[in-house]
Order: sequence, then structure tokens, then C-alpha cells
Amino acid sequence: MRNDLNTRPFDPKLVCQILIRAGLLSKSQAKEVLEKQERIRTRLAEQQRRHETDDERVPVTIVDVIASMNLMRGDGGKGLVDEDSIFQALAAAWKMPYRKLDPLKLNLNTVTSHVPKHFAKKHLVLPVSVDEGVLTVAAPMPLNFEVLDDITRVSNLKVEQIISAKSDIIKLIDEFFGFKRSIAAAENLFGGGVDLGNLEQYVKLTSGDELPATDQHIVNAVNHLLVYAFDQRASDVHIEPKREQVFVRLRIDGILHTVYKLPKKVHNAIVSRIKTLSRLNMAEKRRPQDGRIKIDRGGREVEIRVSTVPVAFGEKVVMRIMDPDVLFQDLDGLGFTADDQERYQQFIQMPHGIVLVTGPTGSGKSTTLYSTLRHIATPEKNVVTVEDPIEMIHEDFNQIGVQPAVDVTFSTILRNILRQDPDIIMIGEMRDLETAQNAVQAALTGHLVLSTLHTNDAPSAIIRLLDLGVPPYLIQATLVGILAQRLVRRICLYCKEPFTMEASHLKDLGLDPGRDGAVTLHRGTGCNRCRQTGYYGRLGIYEVMPFTEGIRRLTTADADAERIRHRALAEGMATLRQSGIRRMLEGKTTYQEVLRATWGYL
Repeated sequence: MRNDLNTRPFDPKLVCQILIRAGLLSKSQAKEVLEKQERIRTRLAEQQRRHETDDERVPVTIVDVIASMNLMRGDGGKGLVDEDSIFQALAAAWKMPYRKLDPLKLNLNTVTSHVPKHFAKKHLVLPVSVDEGVLTVAAPMPLNFEVLDDITRVSNLKVEQIISAKSDIIKLIDEFFGFKRSIAAAENLFGGGVDLGNLEQYVKLTSGDELPATDQHIVNAVNHLLVYAFDQRASDVHIEPKREQVFVRLRIDGILHTVYKLPKKVHNAIVSRIKTLSRLNMAEKRRPQDGRIKIDRGGREVEIRVSTVPVAFGEKVVMRIMDPDVLFQDLDGLGFTADDQERYQQFIQMPHGIVLVTGPTGSGKSTTLYSTLRHIATPEKNVVTVEDPIEMIHEDFNQIGVQPAVDVTFSTILRNILRQDPDIIMIGEMRDLETAQNAVQAALTGHLVLSTLHTNDAPSAIIRLLDLGVPPYLIQATLVGILAQRLVRRICLYCKEPFTMEASHLKDLGLDPGRDGAVTLHRGTGCNRCRQTGYYGRLGIYEVMPFTEGIRRLTTADADAERIRHRALAEGMATLRQSGIRRMLEGKTTYQEVLRATWGYL
């Protein structure tokens, strides 16, 4: 049996036996697999022929057949029999370590500099790390001695093997070697004595729509970056020039990860390509610029907001990925508790008045506003937005972008859109007295106005309006309610586990669970799907404060945020921290995330 595993690792009967012992397949499921394998194998091979060249195709194995059938686990466990679980069981039978490959933890040079691409693709082998003279390579099956010897001779390192999923290895070979080839070719093209002045002159000669064929390497490199960011669920891509290198970082679930360190020679060319796509001025390098790119991503339109700014070693570029599936959600999916959602629904169903959403940058205010507008927009209502910039275009709204160069600002446009017969107005941000006054005027004349303020909590929004210079009587006449929010990371469902913690310890941390004794909480232990972080995705925590008669009486010229807060709490408002504690007790997030998101606030 052991010899068969080594010489015939993907023998259908042997693989099914291994999966039965591992509890992944039942005997009846294994019988079904063996009966249907030829038909499924033919179908998968035909799909390969339609989408891949002869050089790209790899043989279809019994693992591909089983993974494509979407079978439930034979032992009744949670989840499907997917490729990862199959290879994990096979690795155990082969007595070899298994690892789920995380692209964020792979080094570009390590992957691409030890074996050539054609060798990696032919044998499905991927170098993943070098440590103390030992090169670790990943493959979907035990490598024979000849292949290991070839890698040893080429790399001049001792070689150890791990098992990883075949599709991950194929995808990473294409991505890493493709990106490396593009960067290396671009470095040769733009290096070698071409100074900055000549490069800038060269960039200026390119058309606004497409670059010449000699720039194809940069086109490919930027395409790789964008596809990589989509695959990793990134919300932002940072391209940061340093003295000797260019750092590429992705923000995933609110945390930045460095994914590439590129040669400095290609920086200007990459920035120029991004500027071309977003229709920015490539010759202007001294001033910040903003633009946008629209991309078809699997039949869905995804917009990318591009911002450039000059820093010490060149232009830094940040690309914010505006995914419509994230920005336009059902209100039920935003993370409100039942009580808070009911209060917020009352706000947005008012025929007129001002509703404010507050929080720092990156706290999900845009998602809340866009989701709200989509919820209340109907063919009978005229929804007008004023944004700086327009983050995501939606056909149900009439969206106006702020353009200070031609005097289209929040305040000036608000004076004009009242003549456009709006029912609902969304103002991107109240940042000065004139904008606030025009918003108040719109609310007084029978319009529902939604806007944002940069304050830390809901009661502080009233103080902020007073600081801007809005008279207390106008706030009393127009304000409907205030929503403050933060984002916390969601516990990964695939590695979630319960544990107990003493309520006294939580109280010492400032997280009162409302009871004594041991409290059951949850955490993520770290798995392949969440990159060992224990978190996957984010959810909102909210502080919903209706502008009640009691709070209205406290809104005076000498109003105090603490008095307003105490009144709101007495009337049933849950603070940001209390909202976070509820989510913690429900098993949605961890106490560490609640502390991080609400630090300094009760």
C-alpha cells in the first residue's frame, strides 16, 4: 500500500480509500465517484481545452473530479469535500506536511528565482521559503527523486517538500512568475541609463487611451496587481516609493499587508499606467490628483478610486476598490441590532429633516449611506447626492461630483439643487458653516437630508454643528437623529471556537457583560481560509441617537456633550462599546476587537 501511494498517488481507488478513512467520503459516495469519474473527467478536460492552451493544461486527476462534485462530508461534518480537505487527507496518508499557501506570506524573489517557470509548471512545484540553507517547495503530490535532485542542483540548497492544493500552486505559478517577468522586463526597459527627465518625456508622448507596445510589461504588471487585490479581498492598494524600493501593500479587513517590494526603476512607469487608466495628468507630479477606473470583474462593474500625492521619494498612489456588493447592502446585513435598526428606520422614513452618520475615515459611513439611499429610493422619489468624489455610480441616484476648480462645491451646488425638485438629498460631508446652513435650509423646506460628520460619537455631532456656527434653534428644528459607527473584524466561521472568561476580568477591561461568573466568548484559532488571523470580513457596531424632546432641550448655545450623552443613555441609547459588547457576547467578534474599535469611549 505504501509503495502504491508513492508510485500511484492519484489512483482513484486508493484516493477513495484514504478519503473514506479520513471521514471525507462515505462508501456510497466513493462508489458514486468511481462510477461517474470518467464522464466528469472528460467534462473537466473539455473545459480546460476551451480556456487554456496546450502548454497551460495539466492532467485532470481524481482529486479534481471529487472536488467538482461538491459532496457533503461523509462523516456528517460541516462543509463540503473541497480540494483543500482532500489534499490535507492525502498528505497525512503520504506522511508529508500539508500547508495552505497564503500569497501574502510568499516572497516574490523566493518563488521565482530558484526554478524556471517552465520547470515549475511542468512538475507543479513552487518554492515557498528559504530558511537556514533549506529550500521548502510545495507540490500537490510527492515529488520523485529526479525532480528533487534537479531543484537541489539549480538552487544549491537542501530541498524539503510540503503538500499544497494543485489549483493554488497553478494559480500562484502564473501570478508570481507573470508578475516577476513583467517587472523584470520593465526594469530592463526603463533602467540602463534612462534618467528621470527622459522617462518623463517618454511618458508624455504616450496617448491618453493606451500605451505603446513597448509598455506591455507595465500593462501586465498593473493588471496582475489589480487581479491580485481582488482575489485577496483588498479594500485598498498602496504603492509607496522608498529610497531604494517600491512597497506594494494591500488593506484586507482593515489591516495593511506588504505583498511586494519592487525595483525603484519601474515606479514611474507603474504610476503612469495607473494615471492613464484613471485619466489623470501624467506630466503633473507635484500636485495631488484624483481619478477613477471602472473594471469588469466577472460580469460585475467594480470602480477603483485613484489618489496620487507627492511624497519624499516620488508619487504615492492609493487605489480604493469600491465593490458594489459591499457599498450597496441590505440594511439587515449592516450589523444593526434589532432595536438600533428600528430606530434608524424611523430616522430615514421621516419626510424631512437631517440624519447624520458620524465616525472617522474608514468606519463604513459610505456603505451605510449608499445602502440607506438604495433602501429608500423608489421611482416616485428624486434622490440627489453631492459627493467629493462620487464613490460609486448608481442609476437610481442623481449624483453630482464636487469640482472646486469650477466653483462646484458643497455649498454652491446645494443652493442650486433645491431648484431640481429633490425629495432626498445626500451631502458627502458637512465641513463648513455654509454647507451646514444650506443643508438646514433644505431640511426646513421639506427635504430629507443625509450627511456625514467627522466626530467620535453621536452626542459630539451636536457640539460639532454648534462649533460650525449653526444656531441652536435651527438644529432643534431640523435634526432627526444621529448614527455613530465603527467597523470590527468578524470571527472566522471556519475556525471559530468557544472559550470562557471571568466577567470580572472583562469588567476590568471596561467591557461589562451584564452578569457575573464565567462568560462564554468566541475566537478564531486561525485557519487556511482566514490566513491564520482568526478573522474573516468585518461588521459594523453602532450608536443610534434619536433627537428626542429631552435632547432638544439640551441643545443650547452652551450645550455639553456629556449631559447630552447621559440623557440619551437614560432614553435607551446603546453606546458604541455596548453595541460591541453585544456582538462579542453573540460570538460575532472578539473582546480585543471591541477594545480596539472603541478605545477611549464607553
